[in-house]
Amino acid sequence: MHLESNAFRRQEEMKNQIQSHVESKVGEIKDHVNSCIEKIEEDVQSVKREIGEVKGEVERKIEEVEDKVQGEIEEVKGKVQVKIGDLEKRHSELEDRPINFPANPDLTYSRPTVKSLTFDGQTSWTVFKTQFDVVSSANGWNNRVKASQLVASLRGSAAEVLQGIPSDKLTDLTTIENALEARFGDSHLTQFYRTELKTRRQKPRESLQVLAADVERLMSLAYAECPQDVRESLAAQYFVDAIRDEDTQHTTRLMDAKDLKSALAYSMKYEAAKTVSKTSRNVRSIEIEDGTAKEKDEKFDCLLETLEKLLNSHVARKKIPRRNPNMTCWKCIKKGHVQRECQTISPNQEN
Repeated sequence: MHLESNAFRRQEEMKNQIQSHVESKVGEIKDHVNSCIEKIEEDVQSVKREIGEVKGEVERKIEEVEDKVQGEIEEVKGKVQVKIGDLEKRHSELEDRPINFPANPDLTYSRPTVKSLTFDGQTSWTVFKTQFDVVSSANGWNNRVKASQLVASLRGSAAEVLQGIPSDKLTDLTTIENALEARFGDSHLTQFYRTELKTRRQKPRESLQVLAADVERLMSLAYAECPQDVRESLAAQYFVDAIRDEDTQHTTRLMDAKDLKSALAYSMKYEAAKTVSKTSRNVRSIEIEDGTAKEKDEKFDCLLETLEKLLNSHVARKKIPRRNPNMTCWKCIKKGHVQRECQTISPNQEN
């Protein structure tokens, strides 16, 4: 009886040790699973924060591009409005300005058949004089009429030249032409204009249209004596060399434009296409990042679900311990149950 008591006590101690060990292991597994879940949640939040930062940066870049393009459009609109205002002002001044000539039979002439020109000193004097001679010949003007028409055609700084001419010489064509030649003649400035043309570069925020207009102006001053087709070809080359953006310059050069107008049109199309392409790439990048983030979220959700199932399985094992079918009863020496569940009646109990 004493042996049975010792054996039962050892069995209980062993059982308690095993149960304690199992509970300890289950606790460790549970703590490890909880730690993994917390780490995964931290990684998920970190990834979401990074995605938010990237989205904000992309949106900011798109807004900067839109603001820049809108600013350039507004700047061009402002310049156009200023030009229109100047033209309207000059037109109004011409309509209000009285032109009084002394009664002289030499000034009697028929209504011009070709519209008169204007000269403000900003364009080539040589070119204007050639055009003025052609108009004068077409209208049949004599020298006195030509002098009067030349005086009436002057604007801005060119009209200021008249202040240095005596009043009795304002009807003398030679005197007026010599004064204009001395002030605006470009024969001695040809090399200067050619050097300026070679070193001309597009300024920051300067549009391609403004650059092309300035190249055309310098061409008329530097190569006034050249044939028209030669001037057009040279103007296209100088325009391409002056373009600031290297990609636009290289692409326009490969196009091999024969005149300034074609080079300008192609370069503007390329810049517009590049701007649209850049915006499209930014939008696609945002869509790809959204898709990647969604895929990562799905993977994390799947992993969390797997861990939750594993945790539930360990808890279930703890609540419903499995019975070893090979355990032996110390009372009846039979397998399948323990002593406290044994229903066999011992000889002592019968007595």
